[in-house]
Amino acid sequence: MGEWLRIADLFDFEKGSLQSSKCTPGEFTFITAAEEWKTHNEFTHDCEALIFAMGASGSLGRTHYFNGKFISSDLCFILQPKKHLKLDLTFYYYIFNFLRAEIVSKLAKGTSKLAINQKSFGDYKLPYFDYDHQLFFRGKLKNIGGITSEIGNEFDEQLTHLNQLRQAVLQEAIEGKLTAEWRKQFPLVKGDPKYDASALLAQIKTEKARLVKEGKIRKEKLLPAITNADVPFELPEGWEWCRLGEVSEQYVDCPHATPHYTSDGYICLRAPNIVEGKLLFKEIRYVSADEFEKRIQRLRPRRNDLVYIREGGRLGIAGIIDSDDSVCLGQRLMLVRFFESTTAILMANALNSPQAFKGIVGKTIGAASPHVNVRDVIAYPVPLPPLAEQQAIVARVESLMAVIDELVKQVAERKEQAQLLMKTVLREAFDGN
Repeated sequence: MGEWLRIADLFDFEKGSLQSSKCTPGEFTFITAAEEWKTHNEFTHDCEALIFAMGASGSLGRTHYFNGKFISSDLCFILQPKKHLKLDLTFYYYIFNFLRAEIVSKLAKGTSKLAINQKSFGDYKLPYFDYDHQLFFRGKLKNIGGITSEIGNEFDEQLTHLNQLRQAVLQEAIEGKLTAEWRKQFPLVKGDPKYDASALLAQIKTEKARLVKEGKIRKEKLLPAITNADVPFELPEGWEWCRLGEVSEQYVDCPHATPHYTSDGYICLRAPNIVEGKLLFKEIRYVSADEFEKRIQRLRPRRNDLVYIREGGRLGIAGIIDSDDSVCLGQRLMLVRFFESTTAILMANALNSPQAFKGIVGKTIGAASPHVNVRDVIAYPVPLPPLAEQQAIVARVESLMAVIDELVKQVAERKEQAQLLMKTVLREAFDGN
């Protein structure tokens, strides 16, 4: 009944011409990758067409249908049927949006920003049916598509709530709320770093002074004292406010030269490898031994070091190196080393909290490439619990996050099962049953 044909064999397509920032409000529709469009004072097309988002991160793969006068964003492809083919564009609108996730996963390329190029898009194959068959199944695809879209939206809402729950856990961790019962069993013991953060902070300062004197670390610039204006909430007894740099052993920014990547060699960490609290060893890029040595001259990353994204679209995320693999820093990152592994994990939780996101990312500078200065990150005020309570907090957070991860997995599985319904209908249309 049907056959699979390349998009380039079904459609003539071209890239849109207008940047969103350069549109002038007017009487004609300006179709962007987003769900809501803008207007412009000129148009380039007056026809029935599909508009496919090929370069917008949040909207990548979304397809719009339009019939009339319009101009399109330069982040979109404009598709019109080949003149010798009779295609129902409403039918293919549903086909494209049904296959959106698959198209993006197979075709999207890029490091900081994903995009789909014209050649790979044109080579992707879609089912082709005779025109009457397209019309027959258009209504069914519309109905099932509406149902699966509604179900998908419900699942997306559940995932949003779970992400909010993650943030709430991190916020309660840094405020001491997760270990309120723990403190009843292990009260403050003045002068003991395990149960008194002021003693722990004094111990860290003494150790840093010793390392500076021995020439093992450089002497850092003095950080400003914590004032009442810096304190966003009250801490439990036995905790202390301090600057992030005060409890770190060392910190460095990434080399500012672009890495020269190779097919194998040493792992070069990039922003996509950093997730909240840990590293994700996917889409790994490598550098040569010579490049590796250049990139670790100031400080060689090691297990339990904290990596922070201070530039780009994923700015504000911190992860802990949890591997003994030899790694170096790519661009957009900074490295912070702490005296205790639990302190490192705790500080990653603090930097990933809503409070830190507002306090640090709120200081972004630069329009084209937003970033924060290393100094602003190091000077950020963080709550410091006693050492024993740090361990209790880390264990509690890990336990709660494991539960949330399992719930996320279940929601993702149910969403995938719902999408199978649409696949069944598409297969039915293709087989002609």
